[in-house]
Amino acid sequence: MLNNLSQKFHTWATGWRVLILLVADGLMMGYVMPLAGGILAFVANNHVTPLDLMFFYTPAQAFAMIEKYSAAGRSLYLKIELTADILYPIIYTLFYGLLLSWLFQRGFKPDSKMQKYNVLPVGAWFFDLLENVGVISLLVTYPSQPAALAWLTMIFGSLKWAFALASIGLALFGLVRAGMNRFRKQV
Repeated sequence: MLNNLSQKFHTWATGWRVLILLVADGLMMGYVMPLAGGILAFVANNHVTPLDLMFFYTPAQAFAMIEKYSAAGRSLYLKIELTADILYPIIYTLFYGLLLSWLFQRGFKPDSKMQKYNVLPVGAWFFDLLENVGVISLLVTYPSQPAALAWLTMIFGSLKWAFALASIGLALFGLVRAGMNRFRKQV
C-alpha cells in the first residue's frame, strides 16, 4: 500500500501542484488555524492553547485546559476539529508528500531507497487524525476525565509532531541534494 502511494506521489509531483499546495498549506498554517485559535481564545475569554499544538501534556494538564475552554470554547473547538482540522492534515500531507517526491526526483537516482521516504508525511496525517479523534472524545465526554484517553491523545499528538518534523527535515535534505544536482531530474 505504501509503495503504491509512494508511486502516486511521484506521479503527481509536478512543480505546479507543489506550488499550489504550498499556497494552500501556507494559508491554513498562517491564517486559518491561527484565526481559529484566536477565536477559541476569545470565546473562552482567556489565553488557551489547543491540545493539538502541545507536544507533551499530562492528563491533569489536558483536563485543566479543557475546563478553561468554557462550554462555548469546547463547542467551538469541537467544530474546528470536525472541519478545519480534518482538511488541514490532508493539505499538509499532500504538500509534503509531493514536495519530497519532487525534490527526491531531482536529488536522488530513481532506484534510490530515498525515493520511498516521500510517504513519511502520511505518518503525520495518520497520527493527527488519531489525535483529533482523541481530542474530540475528550471534549465530548467532559466533565468526565478518562486519563488513559488523555495519555493516548497526547502520545498520538507527539507522534504527529515527530513525523511532521521528520518530514520537514527530509524536505531540507532533499532541497540540498536537489540543489547539488541543479534541480535537474535524475535518470
